[in-house]
Amino acid sequence: SPKGGLLLLGSFRDNEVEEDGFVMNQIKKLERSRGNSNVSRLFVGELPEHEINTMLSAKLCLPMRYTRMLAQLVHQKTRGNPLYCVEFLKAIIKENVLSWSVKSRQFTWDDTCIDMQTMSEGVVGLLTRKLRQLPHDVIESLKIASCFGQISLSTIELLDLGWFVPNLLEALKSAVQEGILEKAGPLFAFSHDMLQESTYQLIPKDEKDELHKNIGKSLVQDPGVTDNAELCALAVDQTNMCKLTEPVDRALFARLNLAAGKHCIAASSYEQARGYFEAGISLLHAKPWSKQYSLCLELYEMSVIVSYMDGKVEAASKRLDVILANSSFEDALNSRALRAKLLASQQQYVEAINEVLAVLSCFGEEFPRDASFAYVSSEINAALPMLRNVTKETIIGLKPMTDKTKLNAMKFMDLLITLSFNCDSNIFPLVACRMMKLSIEEGYCDDTIPGIAHMSHALLLYSEDVELLSGHYGRLGGNLLIGNPQEHSLRARLIQLHCTIKYYVEPLQAASDMAQNAYNSARTAGDVDNAMLSLVVYCMSHLFSIPDLVGLHKKMISFLYQMAKHKQIGVLIGTMAYFNTVTALIGNADSCGIDPSIGMKTHNEIYQIAEYTQNSLLLHHVTINQMYVDCYFRDYLSVAMLAEKYRMKTQKKRVMDFYFVFYQGIAAMCLARDTKQNKWRKIGEKCVKTMNQLLNYSTWNFENMLILLQAELNYLNGRIAIAEHSYLAAIVSAHEHKFDHEEALSFELYGIFLVENKKVAQGLQQLEKARDKYKLWGATKKADAVLEFINLVKKTMQPCGL
Repeated sequence: SPKGGLLLLGSFRDNEVEEDGFVMNQIKKLERSRGNSNVSRLFVGELPEHEINTMLSAKLCLPMRYTRMLAQLVHQKTRGNPLYCVEFLKAIIKENVLSWSVKSRQFTWDDTCIDMQTMSEGVVGLLTRKLRQLPHDVIESLKIASCFGQISLSTIELLDLGWFVPNLLEALKSAVQEGILEKAGPLFAFSHDMLQESTYQLIPKDEKDELHKNIGKSLVQDPGVTDNAELCALAVDQTNMCKLTEPVDRALFARLNLAAGKHCIAASSYEQARGYFEAGISLLHAKPWSKQYSLCLELYEMSVIVSYMDGKVEAASKRLDVILANSSFEDALNSRALRAKLLASQQQYVEAINEVLAVLSCFGEEFPRDASFAYVSSEINAALPMLRNVTKETIIGLKPMTDKTKLNAMKFMDLLITLSFNCDSNIFPLVACRMMKLSIEEGYCDDTIPGIAHMSHALLLYSEDVELLSGHYGRLGGNLLIGNPQEHSLRARLIQLHCTIKYYVEPLQAASDMAQNAYNSARTAGDVDNAMLSLVVYCMSHLFSIPDLVGLHKKMISFLYQMAKHKQIGVLIGTMAYFNTVTALIGNADSCGIDPSIGMKTHNEIYQIAEYTQNSLLLHHVTINQMYVDCYFRDYLSVAMLAEKYRMKTQKKRVMDFYFVFYQGIAAMCLARDTKQNKWRKIGEKCVKTMNQLLNYSTWNFENMLILLQAELNYLNGRIAIAEHSYLAAIVSAHEHKFDHEEALSFELYGIFLVENKKVAQGLQQLEKARDKYKLWGATKKADAVLEFINLVKKTMQPCGL
């Protein structure tokens, strides 16, 4: 027009403005003005699915029948909002879910990937606002679904009782059509967490408790609810969100919480199990120990078990105190065993052993606490006639043990042996003999197999009978495991004993796989103690037999975190000794940024802890590891002093003593050459003799060690030609038996021998080979130390003035 004009555009969401609000009043005023303005309303609604299909067909240059499924998915994810349609298509193009195919010469897409795309917050907002506009029965069905998060057809069948919603399934299907829910197979789930939260908030606060209770009670009408893990959990999850007041309901759901917790243990969900047991305890009578004794005892015991498994040591200890204060001696036996394990996990081994000995005394089983090595050996040898002819058929043919006292005694003797490994006590062979005698005289029980394995360990350390020492009892225990209903549990419990036999009579490398299998079995059986112990055994066998220090170092960091999480202090500190050794060899002094909360300890600190807690096993671990490091870095005086100090503190024999003998022998003979002192020669000769005896058990594991010790002794005695031959034989043996680290050590000692005997060029060649082997092993710092020695030799041998 001549006067010009003004075009004013505005937009609003009609569900966000009130009819008598400011915006609508202004629009109405403009509409009532006389000829001065022309108001037009343009409604922009959701695009229906067929229009989206038309648009996609045109843009992608494909027939509409090809793009129909894509259009359906786009509409489902955007509810037809034009802006969201464009943004959603941009997103799937950017992620290459929708792309041009050169091969097909057309656009292609993956329906499954598109269906898995998350719904945008804007679409969720639209659907949330749409909730209140849905039919009443659909809203009520969504309220029920919001109590679950996702709900299955089987659950819907149990809930479709009329007093919830007349037709719950049909109502939920309507919610799917509206985009509020999504259906995948038998499951209905909310399209977005925000939708579930918004729906749940529609339930009046004073009605939530009643709704949860009614849902829970309707679910437990199924007669198989206790045995059905999913249904049992669904039911108690509902009632645990409300307050139950009726005694009958409280007792019912206390029992169901117990059942749900047991199902969680079977699935290794210990934290969730603990929640169910605690919920069950909260539903007990005000005087549970007098009114609901059996249920109360079982809930408390299960709470202790899962608290212990999950590292909640303080919570477990408090529950144990309550159990022992309110239950009888017979009923509290499981709790007494748990208390002993709890004490041991916190390194209170003496207290744990005293706890078990007190229980065994009540069963009429007495054991001397300070038996001498000679006494134990005589008892073992006296039992040999009984033990010699025991076979798999003998054990299988035993009658079942039925005496309840003897059955309980067997359980506690097995526990006593496990605990005694950590103390400077010779009690375990006596207990193993008693377990075997009880099994033969009273019959077979679940603890007979552990008794056989313990006997193999006792024979190995305390008997001179070579035939039995060769592993007959160890193999017998292993054979009896196969097909046993408790195979996983037993395999986990016997890991330390079975690896003992591996160390002596089978290739040491096999122990790593056995430890890994035992860890898996222990986790399957819910046995945290032996799962963590299996990790220690894995570290031991890997360090001494597998040429991959860097890989082991990374794994050990993970192991340390697991042990700290489960509050397994004893095995945690023991593993630190092996971790420190690996760190010293590879040169990562910063411990690779381990969280300070782990509380890493040095070898000296671990040694002090072992002395303070009287933990002879920990003392053994840290001494062997420190001797290992000092021997490889040629601090032979330190090795000799550690060995002397250790033997002054304990006379108990340990399976890993052969490494003690090996390192002490190397150090003693080097010191004998340097100092000319006869005492070192005698120690070296004794070590050679001991290692020669070990060769009777395993050529694979001990041959290269013996030959290297013989090489050092021949060098000490001036038998140069024989010594050189022995060094070469030790190298070959270590290589053939796949002990790379001991092959490297043999190369190094041979190289030093050659240098000291004026064959410098040959010696340097052997030292270079040693360095290469150390690098292959992953011992970077040790390889660098060898290089420094090589450079020192070269510098020393240079002519003066050059």
